[in-house]
Amino acid sequence: MIAAFLKGLALAFMLTISVGPVMFSILKQSINNGHKGGFAFIAGVSASDIALVLVSNLFTIFFEGLLEYKVAIGVGGSILLIVLGVYITFFKKLKVTEAGALAIVMRKRDYVKIFVSGFFMNTLNPGVIGFWLLTSTSLLTQTHQYRLVVFLTCLIVVFALDFAKVMLAGRIRSKLTPHNIHIINRISGLVLIGFGIALIWGILAYGGSTGH
Repeated sequence: MIAAFLKGLALAFMLTISVGPVMFSILKQSINNGHKGGFAFIAGVSASDIALVLVSNLFTIFFEGLLEYKVAIGVGGSILLIVLGVYITFFKKLKVTEAGALAIVMRKRDYVKIFVSGFFMNTLNPGVIGFWLLTSTSLLTQTHQYRLVVFLTCLIVVFALDFAKVMLAGRIRSKLTPHNIHIINRISGLVLIGFGIALIWGILAYGGSTGH
């Protein structure tokens, strides 16, 4: 099972190191909404990964059929990224206390919204769909125990690395002023717009491929 563990570890780093919109969104959510906001977002991302792993393993043929619609799925997800980026860059306002510090006022439904945004941002990424499908297909000849170790290792390590990103963003946040956070938000928004445009171009030109 050491080989399965190492395989899962390698897959986790492949998925996490790929610079994609999810990574920037984790940092943005953590800086804007604190640790709880960041945790809600990565919980949504992890739920998406788990769902994709289950679907790709239980219904590989059906899931493979979804790739026929990867252009539509990818373009739709890319448009959502662009819309979100435009909102963050030009319309999102920061709440500031009388002392000039960034105010965090979060309700339960706000955390649910963040969770859902993480889930769909990850699910609508054609690169993530392709990653889990190809991984599942490549392991079809392995035993159930081997595959279980690979996927559990991968999912746990990816979540741990996302957790570390939230904690790192929390440390950075304590040293930032509302003005600096506003600038970071604009940069994050522009990055999302850029990813959205690049995804659409890549999907239409080459079939699409992107990171976590």
